Amino acid sequence: MEPFPPMPLAEWRDTKETLHRFAQVVGKIRLAASDRRNHWWNVPFHLTGRGITTRPTGHVDGNPIFTMDFDFVGHQLIVATLDGRAVSFPLFGQSVASFHRTTLDSLAALGVAVDIDIPRPFDLPDAARPFSEDTEHATYDPVQANRYWQVLSQVASVLEEFAARFSGKASPVHHFWHTFDIAHTRFSGRRVDQPRQVDPVTREAYSREVISFGFWFGDETFPEPAFYSYTAPEPAGLTAEPLTPASARWVPRGDSHLAVLRYDDARAESDPRTAVLDFYDGAYRAGATRAGWDIDEFACPGGITDPHLPLPPI
Repeated sequence: MEPFPPMPLAEWRDTKETLHRFAQVVGKIRLAASDRRNHWWNVPFHLTGRGITTRPTGHVDGNPIFTMDFDFVGHQLIVATLDGRAVSFPLFGQSVASFHRTTLDSLAALGVAVDIDIPRPFDLPDAARPFSEDTEHATYDPVQANRYWQVLSQVASVLEEFAARFSGKASPVHHFWHTFDIAHTRFSGRRVDQPRQVDPVTREAYSREVISFGFWFGDETFPEPAFYSYTAPEPAGLTAEPLTPASARWVPRGDSHLAVLRYDDARAESDPRTAVLDFYDGAYRAGATRAGWDIDEFACPGGITDPHLPLPPI
């Protein structure tokens, strides 16, 4: 398997737009059927050996415990309950409308009743159109869908290695269905008082000072895949800090900035994985230094916090 295989947005845009909405249907079911976690950590997908999963959910709302898995090897959605019953159906040949209908039918066949509070896309151009009426998005290329999962898996592996270097409060490595990115976030512990007019999604996500790291596949505003990092709130002078490798850049984003390493620039490095790790580490040190984090206190070399335990051989 090629490290960081090609993933130009133009080659799979139609499949991505369809799959993004499939993920939002299932993600909103997870949102409705799971216990609330700080910073919305209950909502994202996690990676599996064949795709992405909601993880076990339900029970909190009177439903049986169930799991919903996208299988990007067999190209199907699998809905399974704790007692071993399962229903599956193919992902190809579906519009968003038919996927939405078949997903709800599959849940009902297993005795699961979930109401999606807002059965429309979140923060997408067609946010006013119900999933049940979307017959426009109906492209699913199995080769490209499998490639998407392969890239996700490789990026997740890098983020897991990077996450192990931090001992403070940190998110899992998880895949957000609203923005279709994979991310890991570190927290300083300091509270951030968001203005009351800020939307509730943002208020909860950024109620504490964070430095976040991730990867997205591209969209209309940045039409290519890229690794990224940001510090929120953004401290003064952040963009004066250097980034590595040399191709990484600070990019304006509204009133703040993203540290960005284009996917193709990372692929062109002699050791892409190390280049991405160095990029994340540099972006972390830039944000943590400017925001006054105790970098040494949060350090976790080799994933170990015990000062008396020798580091494992490398």
